[in-house]
Amino acid sequence: MKTAEKVDGSGSSAVENFLADLDHPMKAVIEQLRKLILGSDPKFTENIKWNAPNFCYGGEDRITLHLHRKGYLLAVFHRGAKAKAATAPGRLIEDDSGLLEWAADDRATIKFIDLGDVLQNTDKLTRIIRLWIKAA
Repeated sequence: MKTAEKVDGSGSSAVENFLADLDHPMKAVIEQLRKLILGSDPKFTENIKWNAPNFCYGGEDRITLHLHRKGYLLAVFHRGAKAKAATAPGRLIEDDSGLLEWAADDRATIKFIDLGDVLQNTDKLTRIIRLWIKAA
């Protein structure tokens, strides 16, 4: 797996350039997730952070893809790079989908093994994304 060169830039053109150069076995998954996230709300913006696509809402990082796992990739749901005080006790959102794996009350991941994981869960993923940005 060859990753794209480090991109220092923001915006869709930086992400498009990154993806054009990316040689990754799960590129189709990455592209479908990008389409799903950006399509879930027109206020999403994107950039490259930690050598992977990162999605912001209201200028704050909210979802970052982690591409450097063997055999799968992660979508990391968070409230930014630095910990923030909790707005309420408990997990940030209620998730009955079973897709989120919680690392903390305001940080969770979803593991994707193949494109089917995205396509079969599009409605659930869209719901999680919308709940996350509303709560975060």
